[in-house]
Amino acid sequence: MALPTYLELVNDILIRMREPTVTTVQENVLSKLVGKLVNDSKRQVEDAYSWNSLSNTLMIETIADTYGYVLTGSGTRFKVIDVQDTSNRYQLNNIDSKSISTYLLNDPNPGKPMYYNFNGVHTTGDTKVDFYPVPSAGLTLYFNLYIPQEKLVADTDTMLAPEEPVLLGAFARALVERGEDGGLNSSEAYGLFKASLADAIAIESSRYVEEETWEAV
Repeated sequence: MALPTYLELVNDILIRMREPTVTTVQENVLSKLVGKLVNDSKRQVEDAYSWNSLSNTLMIETIADTYGYVLTGSGTRFKVIDVQDTSNRYQLNNIDSKSISTYLLNDPNPGKPMYYNFNGVHTTGDTKVDFYPVPSAGLTLYFNLYIPQEKLVADTDTMLAPEEPVLLGAFARALVERGEDGGLNSSEAYGLFKASLADAIAIESSRYVEEETWEAV
Protein backbone atom coordinates (compact mmCIF):
# COMPACT_ATOMS: atom_id res chain seq x y z
CA MET A 1 0.00 0.00 0.00
CA ALA A 2 1.34 3.40 -0.99
CA LEU A 3 2.34 5.87 1.70
CA PRO A 4 -0.20 8.68 2.20
CA THR A 5 0.68 12.11 0.89
CA TYR A 6 0.27 15.35 2.81
CA LEU A 7 -2.59 16.40 0.53
CA GLU A 8 -4.36 13.05 0.93
CA LEU A 9 -4.14 13.31 4.72
CA VAL A 10 -5.57 16.84 4.72
CA ASN A 11 -8.43 15.87 2.39
CA ASP A 12 -9.26 12.82 4.50
CA ILE A 13 -9.74 15.09 7.53
CA LEU A 14 -11.72 17.66 5.55
CA ILE A 15 -14.10 14.89 4.49
CA ARG A 16 -14.51 13.81 8.13
CA MET A 17 -15.34 17.45 8.91
CA ARG A 18 -17.90 17.45 6.05
CA GLU A 19 -15.92 20.14 4.24
CA PRO A 20 -14.98 20.32 0.53
CA THR A 21 -11.68 18.75 -0.46
CA VAL A 22 -8.86 20.87 -1.90
CA THR A 23 -6.33 20.54 -4.70
CA THR A 24 -3.47 21.87 -2.55
CA VAL A 25 -2.94 22.13 1.20
CA GLN A 26 -2.39 25.88 0.80
CA GLU A 27 -5.75 26.43 -0.92
CA ASN A 28 -7.60 28.15 1.90
CA VAL A 29 -7.45 29.01 5.60
CA LEU A 30 -9.12 25.79 6.72
CA SER A 31 -6.89 23.49 4.64
CA LYS A 32 -3.80 25.32 5.94
CA LEU A 33 -5.03 24.85 9.51
CA VAL A 34 -5.71 21.16 8.96
CA GLY A 35 -2.22 20.84 7.49
CA LYS A 36 -0.77 22.25 10.71
CA LEU A 37 -2.86 19.83 12.76
CA VAL A 38 -1.66 16.89 10.67
CA ASN A 39 1.95 17.79 11.48
CA ASP A 40 1.10 18.24 15.18
CA SER A 41 -0.53 14.81 15.30
CA LYS A 42 2.31 13.25 13.29
CA ARG A 43 4.84 14.50 15.82
CA GLN A 44 2.82 13.11 18.74
CA VAL A 45 2.53 9.68 17.11
CA GLU A 46 6.23 9.64 16.19
CA ASP A 47 7.22 10.45 19.77
CA ALA A 48 4.94 7.76 21.25
CA TYR A 49 6.91 4.76 20.01
CA SER A 50 10.09 3.68 18.21
CA TRP A 51 8.44 2.95 14.85
CA ASN A 52 10.43 0.73 12.53
CA SER A 53 9.49 2.97 9.59
CA LEU A 54 11.55 5.74 11.19
CA SER A 55 14.72 3.67 11.65
CA ASN A 56 17.78 4.86 9.77
CA THR A 57 21.56 4.45 9.80
CA LEU A 58 23.89 7.45 9.70
CA MET A 59 27.60 7.08 9.07
CA ILE A 60 30.65 9.04 10.23
CA GLU A 61 34.04 8.64 8.55
CA THR A 62 36.75 9.66 11.02
CA ILE A 63 39.66 11.95 10.20
CA ALA A 64 43.00 12.38 11.95
CA ASP A 65 43.20 14.17 15.32
CA THR A 66 39.45 14.88 15.47
CA TYR A 67 37.18 13.77 18.30
CA GLY A 68 34.11 15.94 17.52
CA TYR A 69 31.77 15.42 14.54
CA VAL A 70 28.37 16.50 13.25
CA LEU A 71 25.86 13.67 12.94
CA THR A 72 24.50 14.85 9.61
CA GLY A 73 20.82 14.08 9.09
CA SER A 74 20.09 13.38 12.75
CA GLY A 75 18.24 16.51 13.83
CA THR A 76 17.59 16.57 17.59
CA ARG A 77 14.56 14.30 18.16
CA PHE A 78 16.14 10.94 17.37
CA LYS A 79 16.33 7.84 19.59
CA VAL A 80 19.47 5.70 19.64
CA ILE A 81 19.33 2.00 18.80
CA ASP A 82 23.09 1.43 18.92
CA VAL A 83 26.43 2.89 17.80
CA GLN A 84 29.02 0.68 16.10
CA ASP A 85 32.63 0.94 15.00
CA THR A 86 32.41 -1.39 12.01
CA SER A 87 36.11 -1.06 11.26
CA ASN A 88 37.02 -2.62 14.62
CA ARG A 89 33.79 -4.61 15.05
CA TYR A 90 33.04 -2.88 18.33
CA GLN A 91 29.90 -1.36 19.87
CA LEU A 92 30.36 2.05 21.49
CA ASN A 93 28.80 3.06 24.82
CA ASN A 94 27.30 6.39 25.79
CA ILE A 95 28.84 8.35 28.70
CA ASP A 96 28.21 11.75 30.26
CA SER A 97 29.80 15.00 29.07
CA LYS A 98 31.97 15.52 32.16
CA SER A 99 33.52 12.06 31.90
CA ILE A 100 34.35 12.27 28.21
CA SER A 101 35.84 15.76 28.66
CA THR A 102 38.07 14.46 31.46
CA TYR A 103 39.18 11.47 29.39
CA LEU A 104 39.99 13.65 26.37
CA LEU A 105 41.94 16.10 28.53
CA ASN A 106 44.03 13.38 30.16
CA ASP A 107 44.59 11.22 27.08
CA PRO A 108 44.27 12.94 23.67
CA ASN A 109 46.08 10.14 21.84
CA PRO A 110 44.22 8.50 18.94
CA GLY A 111 42.96 4.93 19.18
CA LYS A 112 39.91 2.71 18.93
CA PRO A 113 36.86 4.72 20.12
CA MET A 114 34.97 3.13 22.99
CA TYR A 115 32.63 5.91 24.12
CA TYR A 116 30.50 8.67 22.61
CA ASN A 117 28.65 11.68 23.97
CA PHE A 118 26.19 14.02 22.28
CA ASN A 119 27.51 17.55 22.67
CA GLY A 120 25.26 20.34 21.46
CA VAL A 121 23.68 21.19 18.13
CA HIS A 122 25.36 22.38 14.94
CA THR A 123 24.10 25.44 13.04
CA THR A 124 22.58 23.02 10.52
CA GLY A 125 20.24 21.76 13.24
CA ASP A 126 21.98 18.39 13.51
CA THR A 127 23.40 16.96 16.73
CA LYS A 128 27.15 17.05 17.44
CA VAL A 129 28.92 14.03 18.92
CA ASP A 130 32.31 13.48 20.62
CA PHE A 131 34.28 10.23 20.82
CA TYR A 132 36.88 8.81 23.20
CA PRO A 133 39.54 7.73 22.61
CA VAL A 134 40.10 10.17 19.75
CA PRO A 135 39.37 8.00 16.69
CA SER A 136 42.17 7.09 14.34
CA ALA A 137 41.72 8.29 10.77
CA GLY A 138 39.73 6.15 8.34
CA LEU A 139 37.30 4.46 10.74
CA THR A 140 33.62 4.01 9.89
CA LEU A 141 31.19 4.64 12.74
CA TYR A 142 27.53 3.73 12.30
CA PHE A 143 24.66 5.29 14.28
CA ASN A 144 21.49 3.21 14.11
CA LEU A 145 18.70 5.59 15.05
CA TYR A 146 14.96 6.22 15.03
CA ILE A 147 14.66 9.62 13.32
CA PRO A 148 11.27 11.38 13.08
CA GLN A 149 10.46 12.96 9.74
CA GLU A 150 10.66 16.66 9.11
CA LYS A 151 7.32 18.46 8.90
CA LEU A 152 5.24 17.66 5.84
CA VAL A 153 5.33 20.72 3.57
CA ALA A 154 4.72 19.88 -0.09
CA ASP A 155 1.42 18.35 -1.24
CA THR A 156 3.29 15.26 -2.43
CA ASP A 157 5.32 14.71 0.75
CA THR A 158 4.64 11.21 2.06
CA MET A 159 4.30 10.22 5.71
CA LEU A 160 6.14 7.29 7.31
CA ALA A 161 4.31 7.19 10.66
CA PRO A 162 1.16 5.03 11.03
CA GLU A 163 -1.65 6.67 9.11
CA GLU A 164 -4.79 6.00 11.16
CA PRO A 165 -3.65 7.40 14.54
CA VAL A 166 -2.23 10.49 12.82
CA LEU A 167 -5.56 11.08 11.04
CA LEU A 168 -7.61 10.57 14.18
CA GLY A 169 -5.31 12.77 16.24
CA ALA A 170 -5.52 15.58 13.69
CA PHE A 171 -9.30 15.15 13.42
CA ALA A 172 -9.70 15.46 17.20
CA ARG A 173 -7.63 18.65 17.13
CA ALA A 174 -9.73 20.01 14.27
CA LEU A 175 -12.93 19.44 16.24
CA VAL A 176 -11.47 21.34 19.19
CA GLU A 177 -10.60 24.24 16.90
CA ARG A 178 -14.03 24.37 15.26
CA GLY A 179 -16.20 23.46 18.24
CA GLU A 180 -18.99 20.91 18.40
CA ASP A 181 -21.36 20.87 15.44
CA GLY A 182 -23.68 17.95 16.10
CA GLY A 183 -21.25 15.29 14.88
CA LEU A 184 -18.56 13.38 16.74
CA ASN A 185 -17.35 15.49 19.67
CA SER A 186 -13.67 16.16 20.33
CA SER A 187 -13.43 13.99 23.46
CA GLU A 188 -14.89 11.02 21.58
CA ALA A 189 -12.52 11.64 18.69
CA TYR A 190 -9.55 11.85 21.06
CA GLY A 191 -10.61 8.56 22.61
CA LEU A 192 -10.62 6.96 19.16
CA PHE A 193 -7.15 8.41 18.56
CA LYS A 194 -5.77 6.90 21.78
CA ALA A 195 -7.30 3.52 20.97
CA SER A 196 -5.92 3.61 17.43
CA LEU A 197 -2.45 4.56 18.67
CA ALA A 198 -2.49 1.74 21.24
CA ASP A 199 -3.57 -0.73 18.55
CA ALA A 200 -0.82 0.41 16.19
CA ILE A 201 1.80 0.04 18.93
CA ALA A 202 0.51 -3.41 19.86
CA ILE A 203 0.67 -4.58 16.25
CA GLU A 204 4.16 -3.20 15.71
CA SER A 205 5.53 -4.45 19.04
CA SER A 206 4.39 -7.98 18.17
CA ARG A 207 6.89 -7.91 15.31
CA TYR A 208 9.76 -6.40 17.32
CA VAL A 209 9.97 -8.12 20.69
CA GLU A 210 12.80 -5.84 21.83
CA GLU A 211 10.29 -2.96 22.04
CA GLU A 212 8.18 -3.97 25.04
CA THR A 213 7.20 -0.71 26.74
CA TRP A 214 5.72 2.62 25.66
CA GLU A 215 4.23 5.71 27.20
CA ALA A 216 0.93 7.32 26.34
CA VAL A 217 1.28 10.92 25.17
